Amino acid sequence: MTDTAIRRVLVTGASSGIGAATVRRLIADGMHVIASARRADRLNELAAETGCEAWPLDVTDDTAVAGLVDHLAATGGLDAVVNNAGGALGLDMVEDADLDGWRQMYELNVLGTLRVTKAVLPLLRTSGETGGTGDIVIVTSTAAHGAYEGGAGYTGVKHAERMLATTLRWEIVGEPVRVLEVAPGNVATEEFSLVRFDGDADRAAKVYEGYQPLLAEDIADVISYGITRPAHMNMDLMIVRPRAQAHNTKIARGTAAAVAV
Repeated sequence: MTDTAIRRVLVTGASSGIGAATVRRLIADGMHVIASARRADRLNELAAETGCEAWPLDVTDDTAVAGLVDHLAATGGLDAVVNNAGGALGLDMVEDADLDGWRQMYELNVLGTLRVTKAVLPLLRTSGETGGTGDIVIVTSTAAHGAYEGGAGYTGVKHAERMLATTLRWEIVGEPVRVLEVAPGNVATEEFSLVRFDGDADRAAKVYEGYQPLLAEDIADVISYGITRPAHMNMDLMIVRPRAQAHNTKIARGTAAAVAV
């Protein structure tokens, strides 16, 4: 395993769900974690709980991302980034697509990941060149690996994130920087489906009825595993689904209809 005692890791989208669970796990692993998200109050609570460094950030804001990178460069650099900020909006058929919603998903999931990755790549290179390994983790989704009705907006942006990760890995091969994609299936978090269905709690809850979905901690475990592998080893892609889920809309549950995530 790599030496995790002094590793500095940036986690985006850290105010809830997979992001917050990843912060908790990496802190437990002995790393210094910079937790970023838009909601400063949530980050402050997480910092008080875990000892992480809280840094409010909107990944769609060039100036804000540049400010974070300046801070990182001045306070010890960076060894890894977990690009987790993202989300889904709606479950509309293509002919009924909400253009503003699609645009918002692209800005957050794709351009946000691109903006942060571009900005921190020089710091990760420095980490690798000084004896460590720079790690870029991109949290996509099983939506990046298959289609389903009503999901074109979300599957589209997650496919784009997947191609970002794959292409970058090809472009920097030979450098001391790894690119890791983690693609979760259905993960029961407090907000993902609630946001997707515009606060409709009943509809959100139905996504996870009748089977055991993944937990945010399961994905945090996979992320920790990936960035603690020996420096010569790269976990290109890890697709993680509940045992009951064979595909985006193929879920073994009682008589409830499958709902894609």
